[in-house]
Amino acid sequence: MERYIGLDVHRDSCTIAVIGPSGKRLKSFVVETNGSALVEAIRCIPGRRHICLEEGTQSAWLHELLSPHAEEVVVVVPEKGRGSKSDKRDAWTRADELRTGAIETRVFKGPVHLAALRNAVRGHLMVVRDVVRVKNRLKSIWRSRGIRSAAGVYEPKARSGWIKQLPASYRPLADRLGRQLDVIEPLRDEAERSLLKEAKAHPIVRKLATAPGMGPIRSAQVVAVVATPERFRTRQQFWSYCGLGIVTRSSSDWAYVDGRRERRDLQQTRGLSRKRNALLKQVFKGAATTLITLLHDDPLYEDYERMIGSGMKPYLARITLARRISAIVLSMWKHQEVYDPSRHRVVVEQQ
Repeated sequence: MERYIGLDVHRDSCTIAVIGPSGKRLKSFVVETNGSALVEAIRCIPGRRHICLEEGTQSAWLHELLSPHAEEVVVVVPEKGRGSKSDKRDAWTRADELRTGAIETRVFKGPVHLAALRNAVRGHLMVVRDVVRVKNRLKSIWRSRGIRSAAGVYEPKARSGWIKQLPASYRPLADRLGRQLDVIEPLRDEAERSLLKEAKAHPIVRKLATAPGMGPIRSAQVVAVVATPERFRTRQQFWSYCGLGIVTRSSSDWAYVDGRRERRDLQQTRGLSRKRNALLKQVFKGAATTLITLLHDDPLYEDYERMIGSGMKPYLARITLARRISAIVLSMWKHQEVYDPSRHRVVVEQQ
């Protein structure tokens, strides 16, 4: 007998709701957010268990914890609801969505053997963002006083001269932010070394790093997020996941002309897909930018120049290049091969 179980997870407690295959609400109860207590509660539910919970801080842990005790554990990003809300209501909703197949967005949870790489990528990304944030805050102090600053404001030795140009009331803040930057930058370098060290344990990272504009850090980020290329049957599916898929809209697609049905050409583009993995979009757009600025000998750059020469706007040409790089990376991963410029020159020209 199938049992559909919805979990609403919080720091101290989890609300569990159980629904039968006909949609009948069987029972609901509250359990402490504790590994052994949760496993015991789930194992006490008879039948084939199907569990659904929302994406959150504890979702990866719960997925690993409960997967051995259920037929499936599904992590979702729920749609924003209106009206009344409670823990029990959310648990019933998750269980019923799983039963009826009404889940819109499922969250993929990577395998355990990639946990170290995923955490290294996550830590590196956090520290890099913190460095950028502090640099922007620091430079904005001079900008707010109409002073055109240079990269010297980031250097400990040159910063004192720049601080003297500020009014006295602004100098303590600039000094404090400068010292914060001096602490964070070594942590960024340490996080990068840790990421590169962990990436060496995964041979596929070295292969993907040979793709144009990728490098070891971007390749490690792709492997950590995607985990396995078999998740995507086609490159169009991968583009949509990366936020590089083109969204189209059409209406009144058919018309009758002289008694015959004809399809109208009313399809309009509405930009790129908004449901995306932001990190992957950043990776492939960054790879396209690197290729445009540095890799002028690559055949993809020749194709970029052809697009610009034909009148395409530069930002659209860059997006097209990012799509092609992502398709090449997916193909390389599936076939376990390194980048071959001559081979991909032919692929690009045929598209």
